[in-house]
Amino acid sequence: MGLRETKKQQTRTAIADAALGLFLEHGFDGVTVAEVARHAGVSTNTVFNYFATKEDLFFDRQAEVEDHLAALVRDRDPGTCPVAPIRDDLLAALDQDHPMLGLRPGAPAFWQVVLDSPALRAREREIGERAEAALAVALAAPSPTAATATTDDDDPMPPVLAGTIAGTHRALLRELRRRVMAGEPAARAREAVATAAGRAFAVLCAGLHPGVGHPRSGHAEHHPTQR
Repeated sequence: MGLRETKKQQTRTAIADAALGLFLEHGFDGVTVAEVARHAGVSTNTVFNYFATKEDLFFDRQAEVEDHLAALVRDRDPGTCPVAPIRDDLLAALDQDHPMLGLRPGAPAFWQVVLDSPALRAREREIGERAEAALAVALAAPSPTAATATTDDDDPMPPVLAGTIAGTHRALLRELRRRVMAGEPAARAREAVATAAGRAFAVLCAGLHPGVGHPRSGHAEHHPTQR
Protein backbone atom coordinates (compact mmCIF):
# COMPACT_ATOMS: atom_id res chain seq x y z
CA MET A 1 0.00 0.00 0.00
CA GLY A 2 1.40 3.41 -1.03
CA LEU A 3 1.74 6.43 1.23
CA ARG A 4 -1.38 8.07 -0.19
CA GLU A 5 -3.51 4.99 0.42
CA THR A 6 -2.04 4.59 3.90
CA LYS A 7 -2.97 8.16 4.81
CA LYS A 8 -6.48 7.67 3.44
CA GLN A 9 -6.92 4.53 5.51
CA GLN A 10 -5.65 6.33 8.59
CA THR A 11 -8.12 9.15 8.03
CA ARG A 12 -10.97 6.70 7.54
CA THR A 13 -10.06 4.85 10.72
CA ALA A 14 -9.78 8.09 12.71
CA ILE A 15 -13.24 9.19 11.57
CA ALA A 16 -14.79 5.81 12.37
CA ASP A 17 -13.13 5.72 15.81
CA ALA A 18 -14.35 9.23 16.62
CA ALA A 19 -17.86 8.30 15.52
CA LEU A 20 -17.97 5.13 17.59
CA GLY A 21 -16.90 6.95 20.73
CA LEU A 22 -19.68 9.48 20.28
CA PHE A 23 -22.28 6.83 19.46
CA LEU A 24 -21.39 4.83 22.56
CA GLU A 25 -21.67 7.93 24.74
CA HIS A 26 -24.75 9.58 23.25
CA GLY A 27 -26.49 6.90 21.18
CA PHE A 28 -26.68 6.74 17.42
CA ASP A 29 -29.62 9.11 17.06
CA GLY A 30 -28.09 11.62 19.47
CA VAL A 31 -25.03 12.32 17.31
CA THR A 32 -24.80 14.27 14.05
CA VAL A 33 -22.29 13.82 11.26
CA ALA A 34 -21.10 17.38 11.89
CA GLU A 35 -20.25 16.44 15.48
CA VAL A 36 -18.31 13.41 14.25
CA ALA A 37 -16.39 15.64 11.85
CA ARG A 38 -15.46 18.08 14.64
CA HIS A 39 -14.23 15.30 16.91
CA ALA A 40 -12.21 13.75 14.08
CA GLY A 41 -10.71 17.11 13.11
CA VAL A 42 -12.03 17.04 9.54
CA SER A 43 -14.79 18.73 7.57
CA THR A 44 -18.27 17.27 7.19
CA ASN A 45 -17.60 16.90 3.46
CA THR A 46 -14.52 14.82 4.26
CA VAL A 47 -16.63 12.49 6.39
CA PHE A 48 -19.02 11.96 3.50
CA ASN A 49 -16.09 11.35 1.16
CA TYR A 50 -15.33 8.25 3.22
CA PHE A 51 -18.79 7.27 4.46
CA ALA A 52 -21.86 7.70 2.27
CA THR A 53 -24.31 7.60 5.18
CA LYS A 54 -24.33 8.02 8.95
CA GLU A 55 -25.07 4.30 9.31
CA ASP A 56 -21.85 3.54 7.44
CA LEU A 57 -19.95 5.31 10.22
CA PHE A 58 -21.22 2.76 12.70
CA PHE A 59 -20.99 -0.35 10.52
CA ASP A 60 -17.70 0.75 8.98
CA ARG A 61 -16.70 -2.80 7.97
CA GLN A 62 -19.99 -3.80 6.42
CA ALA A 63 -18.53 -4.53 2.97
CA GLU A 64 -16.21 -7.10 4.54
CA VAL A 65 -19.07 -8.62 6.51
CA GLU A 66 -21.36 -8.81 3.46
CA ASP A 67 -18.78 -10.78 1.46
CA HIS A 68 -17.44 -12.94 4.29
CA LEU A 69 -19.62 -16.06 3.94
CA ALA A 70 -19.47 -15.93 0.15
CA ALA A 71 -15.67 -15.70 0.23
CA LEU A 72 -15.46 -18.76 2.46
CA VAL A 73 -17.55 -20.75 -0.02
CA ARG A 74 -15.67 -19.45 -3.07
CA ASP A 75 -12.30 -20.35 -1.55
CA ARG A 76 -13.19 -23.81 -0.24
CA ASP A 77 -11.38 -26.91 -1.45
CA PRO A 78 -13.02 -28.69 -4.42
CA GLY A 79 -15.51 -31.31 -3.31
CA THR A 80 -15.96 -29.76 0.13
CA CYS A 81 -19.45 -29.26 1.54
CA PRO A 82 -20.17 -25.51 1.39
CA VAL A 83 -21.34 -25.64 4.99
CA ALA A 84 -17.94 -26.83 6.23
CA PRO A 85 -15.84 -23.66 5.75
CA ILE A 86 -18.57 -21.50 7.30
CA ARG A 87 -18.79 -23.83 10.29
CA ASP A 88 -15.03 -24.03 10.67
CA ASP A 89 -14.63 -20.26 10.36
CA LEU A 90 -17.19 -19.57 13.10
CA LEU A 91 -15.73 -22.20 15.42
CA ALA A 92 -12.23 -20.78 14.88
CA ALA A 93 -13.49 -17.25 15.57
CA LEU A 94 -15.09 -18.45 18.81
CA ASP A 95 -11.94 -20.30 19.81
CA GLN A 96 -9.74 -17.28 19.07
CA ASP A 97 -12.13 -14.75 20.64
CA HIS A 98 -12.35 -12.75 17.40
CA PRO A 99 -13.15 -9.06 18.12
CA MET A 100 -16.05 -8.97 15.65
CA LEU A 101 -17.96 -11.58 17.66
CA GLY A 102 -18.54 -9.11 20.47
CA LEU A 103 -17.06 -11.12 23.33
CA ARG A 104 -14.63 -8.43 24.43
CA PRO A 105 -15.33 -5.99 27.30
CA GLY A 106 -17.49 -3.13 26.07
CA ALA A 107 -19.34 -5.22 23.51
CA PRO A 108 -22.70 -5.00 25.33
CA ALA A 109 -22.54 -1.21 25.05
CA PHE A 110 -21.95 -1.51 21.30
CA TRP A 111 -24.91 -3.84 20.79
CA GLN A 112 -27.11 -1.70 23.02
CA VAL A 113 -26.57 1.20 20.62
CA VAL A 114 -27.86 -1.03 17.82
CA LEU A 115 -30.88 -2.20 19.81
CA ASP A 116 -31.78 1.40 20.68
CA SER A 117 -31.71 2.63 17.08
CA PRO A 118 -34.33 1.65 14.47
CA ALA A 119 -31.99 2.94 11.75
CA LEU A 120 -29.15 0.67 12.85
CA ARG A 121 -31.44 -2.33 13.24
CA ALA A 122 -32.68 -1.74 9.70
CA ARG A 123 -29.13 -1.44 8.38
CA GLU A 124 -28.15 -4.64 10.20
CA ARG A 125 -30.98 -6.46 8.40
CA GLU A 126 -29.82 -5.03 5.06
CA ILE A 127 -26.28 -6.23 5.70
CA GLY A 128 -27.63 -9.70 6.43
CA GLU A 129 -29.72 -9.70 3.26
CA ARG A 130 -26.76 -8.65 1.12
CA ALA A 131 -24.54 -11.27 2.74
CA GLU A 132 -27.16 -13.90 1.95
CA ALA A 133 -27.45 -12.73 -1.67
CA ALA A 134 -23.67 -12.86 -2.09
CA LEU A 135 -23.63 -16.36 -0.60
CA ALA A 136 -26.31 -17.47 -3.09
CA VAL A 137 -24.11 -16.28 -5.96
CA ALA A 138 -21.13 -18.16 -4.53
CA LEU A 139 -23.17 -21.35 -4.14
CA ALA A 140 -24.40 -21.11 -7.73
CA ALA A 141 -20.99 -20.43 -9.24
CA PRO A 142 -19.14 -23.29 -10.96
CA SER A 143 -15.88 -24.43 -9.44
CA PRO A 144 -12.79 -23.13 -11.29
CA THR A 145 -11.59 -26.74 -11.46
CA ALA A 146 -14.76 -28.02 -13.12
CA ALA A 147 -14.15 -28.51 -16.84
CA THR A 148 -17.78 -28.70 -17.99
CA ALA A 149 -19.75 -27.00 -15.20
CA THR A 150 -22.68 -24.78 -16.12
CA THR A 151 -24.92 -22.50 -14.10
CA ASP A 152 -28.71 -22.33 -14.15
CA ASP A 153 -30.03 -18.87 -13.40
CA ASP A 154 -33.48 -20.35 -12.71
CA ASP A 155 -32.26 -22.90 -10.17
CA PRO A 156 -33.99 -22.04 -6.88
CA MET A 157 -31.62 -24.10 -4.74
CA PRO A 158 -28.69 -21.65 -4.34
CA PRO A 159 -30.83 -18.83 -2.85
CA VAL A 160 -32.80 -21.31 -0.74
CA LEU A 161 -29.64 -22.91 0.59
CA ALA A 162 -28.05 -19.51 1.12
CA GLY A 163 -31.03 -18.48 3.23
CA THR A 164 -30.76 -21.64 5.30
CA ILE A 165 -27.00 -21.44 5.85
CA ALA A 166 -26.83 -17.68 6.40
CA GLY A 167 -29.91 -17.84 8.63
CA THR A 168 -28.25 -20.46 10.81
CA HIS A 169 -25.11 -18.36 11.00
CA ARG A 170 -27.11 -15.25 12.00
CA ALA A 171 -29.08 -17.19 14.58
CA LEU A 172 -25.89 -18.41 16.22
CA LEU A 173 -24.49 -14.89 16.37
CA ARG A 174 -27.78 -13.61 17.79
CA GLU A 175 -27.65 -16.29 20.49
CA LEU A 176 -24.10 -15.25 21.33
CA ARG A 177 -25.19 -11.62 21.55
CA ARG A 178 -28.16 -12.52 23.73
CA ARG A 179 -25.97 -14.35 26.19
CA VAL A 180 -23.37 -11.56 26.30
CA MET A 181 -26.06 -8.90 26.76
CA ALA A 182 -27.54 -10.95 29.63
CA GLY A 183 -24.19 -10.83 31.40
CA GLU A 184 -23.17 -14.44 30.88
CA PRO A 185 -19.40 -14.99 31.17
CA ALA A 186 -17.73 -14.93 27.77
CA ALA A 187 -16.22 -18.39 28.17
CA ARG A 188 -19.60 -19.96 28.94
CA ALA A 189 -21.33 -18.12 26.08
CA ARG A 190 -18.55 -19.16 23.69
CA GLU A 191 -18.79 -22.81 24.69
CA ALA A 192 -22.59 -22.94 24.41
CA VAL A 193 -22.65 -21.34 20.97
CA ALA A 194 -19.75 -23.46 19.70
CA THR A 195 -21.64 -26.61 20.70
CA ALA A 196 -24.82 -25.36 19.04
CA ALA A 197 -22.87 -24.41 15.90
CA GLY A 198 -21.35 -27.87 15.59
CA ARG A 199 -24.74 -29.53 15.90
CA ALA A 200 -26.64 -27.12 13.63
CA PHE A 201 -24.11 -27.15 10.81
CA ALA A 202 -23.80 -30.93 11.03
CA VAL A 203 -27.54 -31.18 10.40
CA LEU A 204 -27.27 -28.85 7.38
CA CYS A 205 -24.32 -30.72 5.91
CA ALA A 206 -26.01 -34.09 6.44
CA GLY A 207 -29.12 -32.74 4.71
CA LEU A 208 -27.05 -31.75 1.70
CA HIS A 209 -25.44 -35.18 1.53
CA PRO A 210 -27.97 -37.81 2.70
CA GLY A 211 -26.43 -41.16 3.48
CA VAL A 212 -22.92 -39.95 4.25
CA GLY A 213 -23.44 -39.03 7.89
CA HIS A 214 -22.03 -35.98 9.62
CA PRO A 215 -18.50 -35.60 8.24
CA ARG A 216 -16.11 -33.89 10.66
CA SER A 217 -13.72 -32.87 7.90
CA GLY A 218 -16.39 -31.23 5.79
CA HIS A 219 -15.70 -33.47 2.80
CA ALA A 220 -18.58 -35.31 1.17
CA GLU A 221 -19.71 -36.68 -2.13
CA HIS A 222 -20.75 -34.40 -4.99
CA HIS A 223 -23.81 -32.18 -4.70
CA PRO A 224 -25.11 -29.54 -7.14
CA THR A 225 -23.83 -26.78 -4.82
CA GLN A 226 -20.32 -28.28 -4.96
CA ARG A 227 -19.67 -27.52 -8.60
